[in-house]
Amino acid sequence: MKVFLFHLMPYAYVDPDYDKEYDTCWVTYPNTKFDPEKGHELYNRYLDELEYAEELGFDGVCVNEHHQNAYGLMPSPVVMASALATKTERVKIAILGNAFGIRDHPQTLAEEHAMLDCITGGRLISGMVRGLGAEYYSLGSNPAFSHERFHEAHDLVIRAWTEEGPFPFEGKHYHFDYVNTWPRPYQDPHPPIWVPSQGSTETIEWAAHPDRKYTYLQTYSPFQNVVRFHNAYRNVAHRHGYTATSEQLGWAAPIYVGETDQQAIDEVRPHVELFFNKLLRYSISMLLPPGYMSIDSYKRVLKTKSSLVSTHTVESLMERDVIIVGSPDTVREKLAACHEQVGLGYFLGMFQIGSMSHELAMASMERFSNHVMRDVMALEGAGQWEPDAAEVPSQAAE
Repeated sequence: MKVFLFHLMPYAYVDPDYDKEYDTCWVTYPNTKFDPEKGHELYNRYLDELEYAEELGFDGVCVNEHHQNAYGLMPSPVVMASALATKTERVKIAILGNAFGIRDHPQTLAEEHAMLDCITGGRLISGMVRGLGAEYYSLGSNPAFSHERFHEAHDLVIRAWTEEGPFPFEGKHYHFDYVNTWPRPYQDPHPPIWVPSQGSTETIEWAAHPDRKYTYLQTYSPFQNVVRFHNAYRNVAHRHGYTATSEQLGWAAPIYVGETDQQAIDEVRPHVELFFNKLLRYSISMLLPPGYMSIDSYKRVLKTKSSLVSTHTVESLMERDVIIVGSPDTVREKLAACHEQVGLGYFLGMFQIGSMSHELAMASMERFSNHVMRDVMALEGAGQWEPDAAEVPSQAAE
């Protein structure tokens, strides 16, 4: 199994009592609450953590895209990937992901990803996401066309990377007289494509299709749902007549490695609980704007999103294996048990959580590197999946 360090770059100085006045720290939370001097310190601290991952032996690092919020300070993951490109030599750099479909000109992202792939000599992984509902408010994109625009943008980008130009592109949402991408990607035919998701049926079906066979990443879910949706991915592949490999399956989860189990719980508690109870809190209308999905899907999701109004503790999140917290022995055993069930090809650990200090994050990363990583990287096997004719499940329950 390959191990990546995933980073959200949260605004660690967010007021934990912001919710007394504001219902969310997304989109409508005033930007006067952002201190540029603290932002300068955070960006450079977070880049140091990502660069240190190479020295610690991680296989790769991950950056991602969110807009107008305190949850993640990366409206442009391309900027962060560029900063890492010349400061690292070995690790893969995964953009997880860029929301190609909410932009008017996805061709610019095709160009930027090709540039990064050339700069790094083929170390880029391109993540493609539809974007959370909140992103559509931030960028003024009509959520009713979300699926259409995403699929059309994907097709445009793949053609831009793989076909000889110039050629015209005429779609419903994107029109170009000349598609002639300079530079072309370093990797042939293009960088690997990963698809992060919380478990939508449409995403599983799309990513597992034999025309794509993209790596599917389950994010922020109880592990029973990780098993459920990865098995669904394998079932879709099976119905298409091929066997999905471990390289097509990944899991992203917050993780903290302490000296002992109790020390780990005590040290991570305020940061995990801030993250899940405050930074991840938004209204249903912000998460699922009108038109973002079908009425039937909308009803199903409403039944599963109790987490938006629940209060989480470290213990409740650990009990459902949403997070991994403990001593090196506990973390090693937990990851081995999880791999045993699913046959994961990738684990993406989020080591910096919410308001966590640089010192705590680095110490956790070092313990993982020194006492856990080697054994986790040695994990192999396809897990316990067996072909099942059952339908692909609906959205992940929280």
